[in-house]
This record gives sequence, structure tokens and C-alpha cells, in this order.
Amino acid sequence: MQQPKWKLALSFLKEVVIERTTSIYNDDLTVSLVKGEYQLTTNEAIYSYGLRYDNYFTAFKSIDLSKVGDSVLLLGLGLGSIPYMLERSFGKDYNYTAVEIDEEIIYLASKYVLDDLNSEIYTVHTDAINFVSQSEDRFDLIAMDIFVSDYIPEVFETIDFLTQLKGTLSDHGILLFNRLYYYDKDKKKTEAYYHNVFLKVFPNGSKIDINGNWILISDQSYLKK
Repeated sequence: MQQPKWKLALSFLKEVVIERTTSIYNDDLTVSLVKGEYQLTTNEAIYSYGLRYDNYFTAFKSIDLSKVGDSVLLLGLGLGSIPYMLERSFGKDYNYTAVEIDEEIIYLASKYVLDDLNSEIYTVHTDAINFVSQSEDRFDLIAMDIFVSDYIPEVFETIDFLTQLKGTLSDHGILLFNRLYYYDKDKKKTEAYYHNVFLKVFPNGSKIDINGNWILISDQSYLKK
């Protein structure tokens, strides 16, 4: 959805709130314009931020996207920053399956971002645990980006879930797993997960250190030299 030019200009000076709503999963969901990009926030976290969603933008700049096939699984949709940046900044027209448990977020993403993209995006309103355990499809790229405000639910941090994700990848697929790495407690938890869980399932894995986050990558051969 295009916004008036005056709102875009104003957003470079201050946050311009476009819509506020709630859902059964989030007490506060706010869509704003910030520096020309749509931002989706809760009281505790940023869920989506257009081309300025630096975690994944930096990750995509760091990997060789020419090695990635056509099918992408998004676990956690936000406002669709990942397909938006891949299409607009990286020139990629993938086929997306986007899994999101919060129906209100699906509505907001469709209203403000997804309907303006050329990429094929199929949204699934369900729990990612159920989808991954039941899916018979295989994906060339999986972006794991599930947060409840500022934490990842424990069910998504188990070795069983990670093993299921591995089984959902195509033969030469790649997983990108977004994790917090800002406060000391986040750093300790993410480092423990990386060494004790992630590398056990993906022994050729690596990480991309972004300011305040780590993106864990299942196959370091995708990293640009």
C-alpha cells in the first residue's frame, strides 16, 4: 500500500504511526513508517522493518544467492520484509510459503506489503511446529524468524525441531536462523544453542554476526569468500 508523499517525507524526521491493533498473540501491534519503510512493532520488539530489517538484509548480502533454488519457507512472516527485500534489493523472484500463527499479522502483511509484490506468496495460518512436522514439501531456503515479542519459544529451540527443519530442506537447501545476541543473557543462550544444538544437526554450519543478532547458517559453503 502506497502512502502519501508527505507521510514518507515526515517519516525521515519522526515515526509516523499508520495503524494500531491487537491480537490473541500480541497485545500491541503497530504499523509505522520509519525512514520511508514500513515497520511492525510490539511493545518489546521490532517484527519487521522493510529494507532496513538489517538481520536478514546483511545475511543475504553475505551469502551467494545464486546457489539458492526457487522455493522459500518463511517461519514467521512479520510484514513480509524478507520477500520484500529479496525482490526489491536482490532481484529475486522466489516462490514463498509463509507460515504465521497470528492471523492479524497475515492481514497486516497483505494489506501493506505482500499485495504489492510480484513474487508468489502463499500464506499459511498455523503453528510452525505443526507445519514443519506435517509438511511433505522440501524448500531451497528456510528463514526461521519466530519470536514472541523478544524471545524464541522453547519449543523452537529443541534438537528435535531443528532436525525436522533439516528434513524440510531440499538436498542442497540452506537454513537461516535468526537469534538475539545483544544482552549478556542473550549471548550466553545463543552461544550455547549454536555449539550444543545447531552444530550437532548442521556440523558444516556457521554464523553471521550482526549488531545485536546472530544469523545461524546451516552450510558455510554458501558464504561469500
